[in-house]
Amino acid sequence: MDGGGQYNPRTVEEVFRDFKGRRAGMIKALTTDVEEFYQQCDPEKENLCLYGFPNEQWEVNLPAEEVPPELPEPALGINFARDGMQEKDWLSLVAVHSDAWLLAVAFYFGARFGFDKTDRYIVSFHHHFPTILPK
Repeated sequence: MDGGGQYNPRTVEEVFRDFKGRRAGMIKALTTDVEEFYQQCDPEKENLCLYGFPNEQWEVNLPAEEVPPELPEPALGINFARDGMQEKDWLSLVAVHSDAWLLAVAFYFGARFGFDKTDRYIVSFHHHFPTILPK
């Protein structure tokens, strides 16, 4: 995976920026860049994942080889269902899994750095944004 190299947010504000950047990248993949995203998700390839990065970029790639991975992994094998579903339904499925992954990454950073009680508003920051899932 590329996307700007190693990034370790250590404050609630940095985790929030990380969340917003990753979210923007995933929305871009599922909207503006949807044709490119669709082509990259070839069902003939191995288990692919959609990654969003803090710099608002996205990437379709294999999961991390390290076990356990440094960050929670996004949904594995998003490419396999592509041709078995209507495109809109498939994109919605990827979006739902992307929302779950974004929260997992944000909570991972929050738990990793042990935010104290006053910093725990991280739990509610994502309520300021609609889900990635298109309506």
